[in-house]
Amino acid sequence: MQKYNLFGGLEEAQIKSILPLMQKENFNLDDVIITEGKPNDKIYFLIEGQVEVSKNNVFLARFSEGEAFGEMEVLDIMPSIATIKALSPVMAMSISNKTLREIYKLDVKIFSLIVMNLARDLCRRLRRMDEKITSPETFV
Repeated sequence: MQKYNLFGGLEEAQIKSILPLMQKENFNLDDVIITEGKPNDKIYFLIEGQVEVSKNNVFLARFSEGEAFGEMEVLDIMPSIATIKALSPVMAMSISNKTLREIYKLDVKIFSLIVMNLARDLCRRLRRMDEKITSPETFV
């Protein structure tokens, strides 16, 4: 689990302590995992498979093993900004809002590292989107 961005900086023992709090979820090809405009209270991280991110039926990104999604809604408690659909059979682990609170109560350091890792991932995505939007090809 340490190879996943979400758990960067956590020791194996720390991950083992929170693993029972997480939920394993499986999705089939074309299953919609998150629907744009609908509530979502889970962060998912991909163990196997790929998902597509779209907004208003426009493709935005593809995520694969090791990447997380759903964190925006968990962090800002707003409806989902995009739709996430399985491009293949998917196995994911999820952390709900309730689980995050339980992690906080269990160990503030683990909670802090997870939230910092989420912030880093969101910053990387924002940086990629900024670069994509401002690239010369966008204006041609």
